[in-house]
Amino acid sequence: MKTLHFKTNINCGGCIKAVTPTLNEQAGAGNWQVDTANPDKILTVTTDKLTPQQVVQAVEQAGFHIVAA
Repeated sequence: MKTLHFKTNINCGGCIKAVTPTLNEQAGAGNWQVDTANPDKILTVTTDKLTPQQVVQAVEQAGFHIVAA
């Protein structure tokens, strides 16, 4: 398993709710989290199959900005 970190604009519970279906489908429920208390809104994904580019694409498709941390 590898751990990927990204800076995002996912900054509230509503944003997390909006991106949850996409991230659950791509990474699996329980394999990701967003630290909304961090100024950079860090998304952490634990995966053995996804590339950073796949995570970026999934989050952007959900309507959010994301860059590798």
